[in-house]
Amino acid sequence: MEKFTYFYRSESPFSQWYPANFYIDGHQFNCAEQYMMYCKAVLFKDITSSQLILRTQTPREQKELGRKIRGFDKAIWERNCKAFVYEGNYEKFSQNKDLLQILLDTKGTSLVEASPTDRIWGAGLTEDDPRILNRATWRGTNWLGEILTELRDNLILRN
Repeated sequence: MEKFTYFYRSESPFSQWYPANFYIDGHQFNCAEQYMMYCKAVLFKDITSSQLILRTQTPREQKELGRKIRGFDKAIWERNCKAFVYEGNYEKFSQNKDLLQILLDTKGTSLVEASPTDRIWGAGLTEDDPRILNRATWRGTNWLGEILTELRDNLILRN
């Protein structure tokens, strides 16, 4: 039977909003959400938004700026967003050894974002909802959990 590691909210190191500094291409990011929204702005060539996102300190503000990116195309975003989230989390965990160990300690489980409201990045259910115990009854796709599980497994294979 499949075992799960559930997470939700910014207090979890697996959250996109968890505060963790890392660097990519000379830019400092304070959380994976900032990197994701920055990549979204760059993808759609909205340089003004990309610079604002880099200067914004909170994930809530970063996400809000990400919703306003000019030229946004959902189909293009969906083809690219998972790679951005993977890359941002790779750097977040690789550059923060304490967080890396927490991720590696989930070995043997599938990570699940137990967000009752997010049906794309999360499972669309809370951790205490019995439907979360079975993938077939999830209300969401759990993209973030899938990416983090893949990242962890890839990091284990490399070591």
